[in-house]
Amino acid sequence: MIFEDLDALAAAVGTELGTSGWITIDQERIDKFADATEDQQWIHVDEARAAEGPYGRTIAHGFLTLSLISQLGLQVMEVRGVAMGINYGLGRVRFITPVPVGSRVRGRVGLTEAHEVPGGLQITRTITIEIEGETRPACVAESLVRYLR
Repeated sequence: MIFEDLDALAAAVGTELGTSGWITIDQERIDKFADATEDQQWIHVDEARAAEGPYGRTIAHGFLTLSLISQLGLQVMEVRGVAMGINYGLGRVRFITPVPVGSRVRGRVGLTEAHEVPGGLQITRTITIEIEGETRPACVAESLVRYLR
């Protein structure tokens, strides 16, 4: 969804903005995240041991899943007429369902709040990260973004 300015963005509060494309969570992505964060827990990186574990295979780190919200949000919305958009942080975050290796995830984005801040507008997006074929989401997070004029 494209917003031509901050007024149009603010007017969309309370609506679902759309759904991103699917992203495959493969072992290479999990391993690179493990290396970058130094989180080498076996449930993520040891395929043989994880095969005998509770999920039957490795699973993505919760923070890997969370880190996708920027990309998923950018696929769903664009705001024009601003100097920049900055990640202002997170509100409530919940990891609901593990993401097994080989799964595909996507983001469903809703605009839940907007309010004026000095120089622009701060929004809250609720991003639900869905796992293909699952009824329960992987993660639900409130993403705070500031758009500055």
